[in-house]
Order: sequence, then C-alpha cells, then structure tokens
Amino acid sequence: MPKKKQANSPESTGYTFNPSDFPTPALSDEALRMSYRIARGEQGVLTFEPYKSILLPHWRFKTVPIAENSSSILYEAFTHYVKAGDLVGADMARKFIQMGMTRAKRYANHKGGKKYDRSARELEKEGGKRVELPKSEEHAGREEKLRASEVFRELWRRCTGDERYVELKAEFVAEQKRWDGGSKD
Repeated sequence: MPKKKQANSPESTGYTFNPSDFPTPALSDEALRMSYRIARGEQGVLTFEPYKSILLPHWRFKTVPIAENSSSILYEAFTHYVKAGDLVGADMARKFIQMGMTRAKRYANHKGGKKYDRSARELEKEGGKRVELPKSEEHAGREEKLRASEVFRELWRRCTGDERYVELKAEFVAEQKRWDGGSKD
C-alpha cells in the first residue's frame, strides 16, 4: 500500500525542494550577518535583504491549500538554513512563517484585513491616534483564513522548538555581542 503524503510535505504541494533556491549569503558575509537583528516577532522580515527577496515569493496565505504549499516551502527553507548553520536565513524563514500565521488571522478577524481606522502614514500627517476596528465575526472566507492561520501556526511552533535553531540563536547572540563590543574576531 502506498505511503500517504503528509498535508504539509513538499511532495503534497508539487514543490520539489532544491537547496540552491535558498542561498546562504550570511555565512560568507560577516558584515551582513552581524547587521541582522533577531528583534521581536516578525520585525524586520520585510526589510532585511537579500533574505526578504529570497523568501517573500514563497509567502502566501489566501486559502488553506495555498497556505499549506507556502508554509511547506518556507519550512523547507527553515530546515535548510538550520542544517547549513545559517541563523539569519533560519530566523527570516521563521519570521515569514509567523507572519503567515498572523496575517491570515488578521484577515479572519477583520474583513479585508484592515485592522485600524487609519494608517501610520495618515497619523503622521494628521495627528491623533489609531483606533482598532471591531472584529468581524461573520464574513466570507473567515473560516478559510482561520484554518490557513493554523497551518502556519503548527510549523511556527516546530521552528521555535527546534533544538538546533535554539542553539544557533544563542551562538549568534553571543557572536553579535562580541562584534558590537568591538571585538570582531
């Protein structure tokens, strides 16, 4: 009897993993590696190049099948980076997975994904404060977005609990502390 494919496996999505899809520039460029900040949550995920451009094309969450495909590819990137010892790549992949979870949840909670009444840019111009819009309990696609969020959540938990990732993170923080302190060995 053929083995059943797992829902989040690359085989089930049609994607064939190729390590060259995920280069490891931070391993050969110390200045790039040391310029990375782990930060809180997803901070920096859409600004830190070249990893943003490498991973962003794989980040999607519109439907459950799309979220399964996207999260599977991003998790493959995460495991590739962890195996290569590239904390920057692994952490960026983890951030994209986390962002898939949070953005899908936002679209589940707020029709159209709009959480606040005004953007930060409008506030700068006009002053005042942003007000969170009421959550939408019933709108088309809500259940789909909740399930898509859960797809990402499962893999995000795997990422944050990965022992080698946790080790790489601790090593990186220590290395960065030495670098920032002026000892660039």
